[in-house]
Amino acid sequence: MLNIQRASYQLLFIILGFLILYFGKPFLFPVAFAGVLATLMIGLTNKMEGRGIKRSLSSLIAVLIIVVAIAAILALLAWRLRDFSEGITGMKDSLLNVFENLKKWIDNTLGISADQQEDLVKQTEKSTGDTADMLMAFVSGTTDVLVKTLLVLVYTFLFLLYRSRIKNFILKLVADSDKLKTEKIITRSVHVSKHYLSGLAVMIAILWVLYGIGFSIVGIQNALFFAILCGLLEIVPFIGNLTGTSVTVLAVVTQGGGTEMIIGVILVYGLVQFIQTYILEPLVVGDQVNINPLFTILALVLGELIWGIGGMVLALPLLGMVKIICDHIPTLKPFGYLIGTDRKKRKNIFKSN
Repeated sequence: MLNIQRASYQLLFIILGFLILYFGKPFLFPVAFAGVLATLMIGLTNKMEGRGIKRSLSSLIAVLIIVVAIAAILALLAWRLRDFSEGITGMKDSLLNVFENLKKWIDNTLGISADQQEDLVKQTEKSTGDTADMLMAFVSGTTDVLVKTLLVLVYTFLFLLYRSRIKNFILKLVADSDKLKTEKIITRSVHVSKHYLSGLAVMIAILWVLYGIGFSIVGIQNALFFAILCGLLEIVPFIGNLTGTSVTVLAVVTQGGGTEMIIGVILVYGLVQFIQTYILEPLVVGDQVNINPLFTILALVLGELIWGIGGMVLALPLLGMVKIICDHIPTLKPFGYLIGTDRKKRKNIFKSN
């Protein structure tokens, strides 16, 4: 009876937690994202401070490195997007031919004439609003992204600057007998996030090379652009690589590529996924998060439901931290066991201990 009552309280606590995350998204998402970024840069700031650099300056340098990395990726995408846009006219003609063939197929198969299909499209366009509304929505969305990005960078700087105070605050909340365990939880949580993100960054760079070589051999136009796109989408496990490959296949179709080229893209995708799963992930990323596939997918779905695409990006490192907390608290150990795996952890190339 006591176990059932305790489980009920734990379930209610979990539901309450999800509700807080959902309704508190505008405030909590930038904080969580900044916290994860801060864990990634802690090792670098510690090294700089060990060489006599003040913490405020080391924290600022770490944030500037993040800004430069983001700017470099955006510049690379913009550079390749410019080349991609040069051939977009031909792709538009090919795409129109595909739509025309699709309209004929719908007419012959479903009995919906071309005029009826155009009426449906016009009704959809009316329901989405006029051009001015779309433009305002775009401007509003862009402004919101810029403000949140600036907020994340400010939070990251402050987390790095006051990380010792935050850690000491947490330690002051627990009894003296639990301080050692609490410090171990904090250390392991930071390491999980740091090693996972650093390994993921290196793996994405390697995937750029692999996809670039593969797509170039297949003969895709603007192969480097699609290689960068597929690599970046690996930030979201499972869903990202399927999305990137689907976009690439669609581009091949609009470019007028034949069946052989489409099969080539699928073969490249399969080969890269094999290399990623059996070579790159064990060597570069390792089992730092140690979450079984069922709860990996559940975490991604819930992350998207609560915080959108950003929630999918943060889902695994945050769930990895939750698992560490569960593993060190006796009443929560069943949850840690449920979401974990029985495999032994494999070290990645960045982990020194």
